[in-house]
Amino acid sequence: MNFNNFFLRSFRLLLFPFALVYGLVLRIRNYLYDKQVIRSTAFNLPIICVGNLSVGGTGKSPMVDYLASILKTEYKLATLSRGYKRRTKGYLMAGKETTAVEIGDEPMQFHLRHPEIAVAVGEERIVAVPQLLYDRPETELIILDDAFQHRAITAGFNIILTDCNNLYTRDFYLPTGDLRDNISSARRADVIIVTKCSPAITEAESRAIVRELDPLPTQQVFFSAIRYGRLYHIINQSPRELFAHSEVLLICGIANPSPLTSYIEGETSGYDALFYSDHHIFSIDDLHEIRERFTTLQGPDKLIITTEKDAVRLVKFREELRDMPFFVLPISVSFLFGRENEFRGLISNFIMNFGK
Repeated sequence: MNFNNFFLRSFRLLLFPFALVYGLVLRIRNYLYDKQVIRSTAFNLPIICVGNLSVGGTGKSPMVDYLASILKTEYKLATLSRGYKRRTKGYLMAGKETTAVEIGDEPMQFHLRHPEIAVAVGEERIVAVPQLLYDRPETELIILDDAFQHRAITAGFNIILTDCNNLYTRDFYLPTGDLRDNISSARRADVIIVTKCSPAITEAESRAIVRELDPLPTQQVFFSAIRYGRLYHIINQSPRELFAHSEVLLICGIANPSPLTSYIEGETSGYDALFYSDHHIFSIDDLHEIRERFTTLQGPDKLIITTEKDAVRLVKFREELRDMPFFVLPISVSFLFGRENEFRGLISNFIMNFGK
């Protein structure tokens, strides 16, 4: 038995009364928005919102990255995120000298992958959108990252994600569970995507999940899996292969590392891991710990692997990492059951018909 997990679960159960209060507050808040007692603001351009009903770990960043990849060649695009755990406040637009400390790891990841698009952060999105449009008046489309539960802005198209192994229908309110919104809020979404599925999921299994989610007739449910890419060096970007005989030290500070650890375990002869909290800001002491742990690996082909999200918080140690076998494992979204074009069609139809 993992006593740390047992203690955590027991403690969260003790907080059940607080979860009930939290759920009641959410119901009242959503009711006031639904009845327009509290009003949302709409903007005169298409806005796509990517979010979820629970905290962390459903794959929002890969989905935002996917949308940016397919839309940036056709539209003048911007992304707007909160910039979680950054050391700045208020609205900020990413520039050439911007760091992850200033805008957060996920927006920095978008900025590095898509330097041609506008990447902005701001806690109050209702304030940040006008500022973004002032800075980039040519913007034709905005992707709101992790904003589904923030109803101050009315997005034209809402996408919510739910982890295949932790569906929101099986969850409960914080702090006992991970829900930060009412399950009924899922009915505001245009599309529900079940993420982190096994590529071997059957159509019968997917139909059972759809029945459990119980979407409206107007809602579409899609299934996606994580696709792992080719390793590249954290500093010089040189690629390398991952072999069955490789021995890996995994450096991971993400909300749900389970799919990643399963992948590494299946692809290598063995691995060790250093886990950090989600959005962890790496220190020089952490780097020393990584170095020391790496020396304990005994295999002839040993390397360090981290995620792209963690990499943007580690590159500040550029000189120290330059000569280390320190590699980044990229991920992307893979739609299952041959329905990617159908999903793209929904996005295209929304944008082309906006305002008509």
